[in-house]
Amino acid sequence: MGQSHVVRALSHALDGDKLHPAILLTGTRGVGKTTLARIVAKGLNCGQGVSASPCGQCQACSEVDGGRFMDLLEIDAASHTGVDNVRELIDNAQYSPVRGRYKVYLIDEVHMLSKSAFNALLKMLEEPPAHVKFILATTDPQRLPVTVLSRCLQFNLRRLPSQIISDQLARIMDSEALRFEAPALQEIARAADGSMRDGLSLLDQAIAYAGDAALSLDQIQDMLGTAGREAVEDLLQAIADGDGARLMQALAEVDQQAPDYAALITDLAAQLQRIAVIQQVADARQEDDSARLLALADRLSAEDVQLYYQIAVSGRRDLPWAPDPRSGLEMTLLRMLAFRPAGGGSGERRTSSATVRRSEPAPSAATTNVSEPTPMPKLAADASWSERVKAMQLDGPSRQLARQCAWLGERGDEIRLGLAVTLQYLHSAQHEKAIAHELTRQLGRSVNLRIEIQEDQDGVSPARQQADQEAAARTAAQAAILADPQVQAFTEQFGARLRPDSVSSSISSNQRSEQ
Repeated sequence: MGQSHVVRALSHALDGDKLHPAILLTGTRGVGKTTLARIVAKGLNCGQGVSASPCGQCQACSEVDGGRFMDLLEIDAASHTGVDNVRELIDNAQYSPVRGRYKVYLIDEVHMLSKSAFNALLKMLEEPPAHVKFILATTDPQRLPVTVLSRCLQFNLRRLPSQIISDQLARIMDSEALRFEAPALQEIARAADGSMRDGLSLLDQAIAYAGDAALSLDQIQDMLGTAGREAVEDLLQAIADGDGARLMQALAEVDQQAPDYAALITDLAAQLQRIAVIQQVADARQEDDSARLLALADRLSAEDVQLYYQIAVSGRRDLPWAPDPRSGLEMTLLRMLAFRPAGGGSGERRTSSATVRRSEPAPSAATTNVSEPTPMPKLAADASWSERVKAMQLDGPSRQLARQCAWLGERGDEIRLGLAVTLQYLHSAQHEKAIAHELTRQLGRSVNLRIEIQEDQDGVSPARQQADQEAAARTAAQAAILADPQVQAFTEQFGARLRPDSVSSSISSNQRSEQ
């Protein structure tokens, strides 16, 4: 579903029996990688001949559907990461298929293979036997060696739009003769976040939750812990009115539903995005837009909406750092209320930006508490990784992890760091989040950090760079001492010798103080 660009290319290859020996399917979870691989296996081995439209009735097709086809070997690379597993695969690949025309190897999560396993696989990918096809699937193609990527035909499966997911869920409900409301399935599709598999899992859960009753929007919202559009509009209305008491009351009413606070902030951002579209595009209003939403679009200025949206997105990103999710949502809403252009409660839509209203006057320089932490300066985009680590406000373990990581590269919002496998014990999700948070503060934008464990670390870490600098400084200090005339005189007259371990350099002590 929703992968026509991949289906078209593979269909042409199958219809001509010219499928590449190794194809790579990439994409996020639940978009159809494994399902597509099994369909390709049926197309290659169907009793009616190789085609893009397997019959689904012959023995080969039935056995593939039932997971019993002996010539389709599904390998989970997450649990078979070693070189011995790959060598066993290579040895078996030499033998002809038992039932079908082709022996198909489906290696799922292939990025989990070790470096030595990849090296063992390379030759087989380059010159496989004529009866062998490899289908590699991964959610993280960037972790595959370029030598493997160059030997595969790569297809990227897209995240599915919520409309495609909801339409498929509706077809399933109709085929099962189950009753439902369209908004209920749309809510499930939105919660699936681009994954058909997640949508199907949530649908199963919703059917069990509803029992014999028809699936309704209220039931789905209760099941998912989402507050619903009316609750979000209540919050936005209170913010537009500048009514803090009403905002707290609306939030208390939301609390009674035990919501998912992260999902609620996401819904808040989605409603603000919808308001922005209505304001900027004359024909963008839809039938399902509520009267309150349209009224908010007419009342709020475009600048207010943009500001509120940015606050909502930032609040969602910073939610893991809040004392608890409830207080994180509350501070996000209070921030919208506090940093609101003056005159926001006048009921008139403004078209020009205004000054920011604060509940308290800004403290003067003389009364500022000097013990309060000052904001970390935003570093230049071309600052070195070592400079960024030095500027990070991190505790001991997190700083140690950052110092031992090497810079691998940056593409878009993703930053990649490399950590030697011998130092893997330093890595934890908590420390990685702390580093990502500091990078976000430095760069002034959201950062997706990925730390890759490497057998041979690429690049030079700040810790290694410092060690090299200290070694060079120590060598220079020893040379300077040996060149000193008085030291040379002692050496010549008394046979004195320099003890290398007694020589220290100023660079060492300075850098240690910075740590």
